[in-house]
Amino acid sequence: MQNSAPSESLFANGNGNESGNGHQPTDAPMSSRAFWALTFGSIGVVYGDIGTSPLYALREAILASGGEHGVVTQAAVFGVLSLIFWSLLIVVTLKYVLILLRADNNGEGGTLALTALAFTAMGKRTPFVLLLGIVGASMFYGSTLITPALSVLSAVEGLNVATHAFEHYVLPVTVVILIALFSVQSHGTARVSALFAPITTVWFLVIAAAGAVETAHYPRVLNALNPYHAVNFLMTHGMVGLVTLGAVFLVVTGSEALYNDLGHFGRKPIQTAWLYLVLPALLLNYFGQGALVLQHPEMVANPFYLLFPDWALYPMVALATMATAIASQAVITGAYSITRQAMQLGLLPRMEVRHTSESQAGQIYMPRVNWLLLTGVLLLVFMFRSSSELASAYVLAVAATALVAGILGFIVIWRLWHWKLVWTIVLMAPLLFVDTAFVMAAMLNLVEGAWLPVLVGAILVLVMLTWRRGTRLLAQKTRRIEVPFDPLIESLETKPPHLVPGTAVFLTGDPEFAPTALLHNLKHNKVLHEHNVILTIKNEDIPRVSPANRVQMETISDRFSRMTLHFGFVERPNVPKALALARKQGWQFDIMSTSFFLSRRSVRPDVRSGMPQWQDRLYIYLAHNADDASSYFQLPTDRVVEIGTQVTI
Repeated sequence: MQNSAPSESLFANGNGNESGNGHQPTDAPMSSRAFWALTFGSIGVVYGDIGTSPLYALREAILASGGEHGVVTQAAVFGVLSLIFWSLLIVVTLKYVLILLRADNNGEGGTLALTALAFTAMGKRTPFVLLLGIVGASMFYGSTLITPALSVLSAVEGLNVATHAFEHYVLPVTVVILIALFSVQSHGTARVSALFAPITTVWFLVIAAAGAVETAHYPRVLNALNPYHAVNFLMTHGMVGLVTLGAVFLVVTGSEALYNDLGHFGRKPIQTAWLYLVLPALLLNYFGQGALVLQHPEMVANPFYLLFPDWALYPMVALATMATAIASQAVITGAYSITRQAMQLGLLPRMEVRHTSESQAGQIYMPRVNWLLLTGVLLLVFMFRSSSELASAYVLAVAATALVAGILGFIVIWRLWHWKLVWTIVLMAPLLFVDTAFVMAAMLNLVEGAWLPVLVGAILVLVMLTWRRGTRLLAQKTRRIEVPFDPLIESLETKPPHLVPGTAVFLTGDPEFAPTALLHNLKHNKVLHEHNVILTIKNEDIPRVSPANRVQMETISDRFSRMTLHFGFVERPNVPKALALARKQGWQFDIMSTSFFLSRRSVRPDVRSGMPQWQDRLYIYLAHNADDASSYFQLPTDRVVEIGTQVTI
């Protein structure tokens, strides 16, 4: 059996003429009740990841600051706390909350949304911007693999604080929780999302109270607010200071979720939740842990759980486990969203997308992505076996994603917001310097585990580039043997074949050339329908296309017309529903008298291909495993006719 590619290059990627202005997000007026409901909801979904960082972040940073001998000094604790404080203010508050949340693409955020916005800023799809988007998305996948493993492991490890009798159960319990978490994904997040915000809010209030109590016992810890301690620590500790800086970045992991979930909650609710609850709670807890370690250096092994009295330990393990499951849920659904965006932008082959909510279009489930993630997460748990081992692997993926977002943000502010270059540099250069420093610091842990996200990212970059390049080469090769559409129409009008009643819709990626399915229908069946539509699906560099701009129609003759359907990169194309909109333009659409013709291509390697043989085989494998075009475009199965052809690449 030959490997099958998608049924033609059905997607025509466009730059979009409805791009967001990139300056003010789409914040529609809302009631006070709706605003606070969104603010409350964002606490559960947006801040789960960054909110569970106190479980391990300060511990890892202080342990790293002790160097090879593991000596905990007062200068090191003050330096780490100062670095944490200013990292939360600079990277999260200034960069993401106050700047990047304003760089929306018609209300949507995230690395690929920012990439599409940068395309608009540059006026075209430049290879540099595209590569940045691919790298950012690939590194996001790397962090998505690590987050569930690291978060759940760190929560369950709290059992070891009470007694070492549970030590052998940490790994099995973690595995059971992770399998359960991924198994319920097919049911969607709608049923359980109502629990996310209350649990996460309780989590923030509890960790804030515990930190505040300890800080009140040792208020001298607040001296770490002085940036002198951060600068002095980095200047006097050399390589140890850089390693510690990499560990400190654990406190801002999850900041990308602020931007990814912009379209779900809006800018102001996310900002309000951060400034009035999340940031104060995190700072109080980190400073409380620091105060504890300053008074009792031997407690550095697990300062988070040791903040609580013995009677509260088991309830905190339970609360932490729920909070980390919520944090994992957020990045899992984020992986679904970014995969769908990558498919729509032509970076990945089509995969099955299931909508799990009738009211919320963003709630989706992708079976293949889900089980690939679970496999990768379980492999990580068995490979590293502890949260400390995983922590060093985590930082590089998130730091690289943050650096990519910073560079793309620079392009958008300069070219799309029309800031003067000098002011753009003044604003963004310090942020890019901080991002670069974090990436360089994380690179020092390559041997300890940071190689993992680099490997995952490199594989995904290779996959995306191969899919994009192979699709382009296949389209070029197919075009050389295609028949121009207009001369064919003239020929059919002069000497028409046998006509049959009904409407035929032929899907194609290039409406200037006759679809392969149309040519084969004429060649083998020797018939032509009374009405024929040459249909092109065009993906725009915007999240959603309004219904008024969904359909473009052009009448060519009495029997032929061209139609283009426009979809945003977060939308799943629904062709029958979009065709129903064409009735407003005078087209009488009846699904029961319409047949959809697709050309399914069997792809074989060619020694004269423009790619190496191994890349040919990778593309063929991806094409063979792509989702069926008829189901992806939501065509009725009993109205689809597929005609097979063979091509080489």
